[in-house]
Amino acid sequence: MNDKKKNGTAPAAPETKTEVSEEKNEDQVISNSRKKIDGTKGEALIIVNDLCKSFGDHKVLRGINTEIDKGEVVAIVGPSGCGKSTFLRSLNLLEVPDSGTIRFEGNDITEKNVDINKMREKMGMVFQQFNLFPNMTIKKNIMLAPTKLGKMTKEQASARADELLKRIGLSDKADAYPDGLSGGQKQRVAIVRALAMRPDVMLFDEPTSALDPEMVGEVLSLMKELADTGMTMVIVTHEMGFAREVADRVLFINEGVIAEENKPEEFFANPQNPRLKDFLSKVL
Repeated sequence: MNDKKKNGTAPAAPETKTEVSEEKNEDQVISNSRKKIDGTKGEALIIVNDLCKSFGDHKVLRGINTEIDKGEVVAIVGPSGCGKSTFLRSLNLLEVPDSGTIRFEGNDITEKNVDINKMREKMGMVFQQFNLFPNMTIKKNIMLAPTKLGKMTKEQASARADELLKRIGLSDKADAYPDGLSGGQKQRVAIVRALAMRPDVMLFDEPTSALDPEMVGEVLSLMKELADTGMTMVIVTHEMGFAREVADRVLFINEGVIAEENKPEEFFANPQNPRLKDFLSKVL
């Protein structure tokens, strides 16, 4: 992949390490403000400040601070239950945070007067499960949101669906139903269904975890192609090879905080956080 971050690079701030104490006060919010990593574009699309979320007595997010730059591909990794999917789902308020702010394209979407549905129109979301409507053809699945929300006429949505199906090599499946597709094909359709709205950012929540191993490659290939077009992407993933190859930056979430982040080459070759070292030793 071309290095998308060589031009327009902002001066890097001094690098700091985030330490996660072994002994934490459960009521203490851990602040871990991101410092710009050398090479990031610097044009923030999403700004997250002190994001916290609990389910009952369980503190899942304990003060997340980060920025997602326009055109940046950010991979989020970490152990099960660390909060990475909750964080991703918070970015479009599928999970409503208890405190903190999320600014998307300059709008604080946590404010009560913000029309979150309008914001979500610009934020494509792809889940572990495909969530295609089984009673609709593949083409109608793709056309549904743009026409229902008045973004396109039926003719425009039809042309857009044809274009996207051709792009993923599934033009012959336009009139098929989801039950007739493989898992990999369903996930590729789910991705282009999100793309039909022409979003400004794509959010992926472990998009390959429900797939058989032989189907993972075709989905990752589509995501890599999408990254190469300059789409802003935030991806929760267990696919370390994909994160190493495609991401501009990798975040390691542990115990509800960003315990370490870096460019992929440094993240995987020279991890600093002891918990990250242990995690990578088990997954690589």
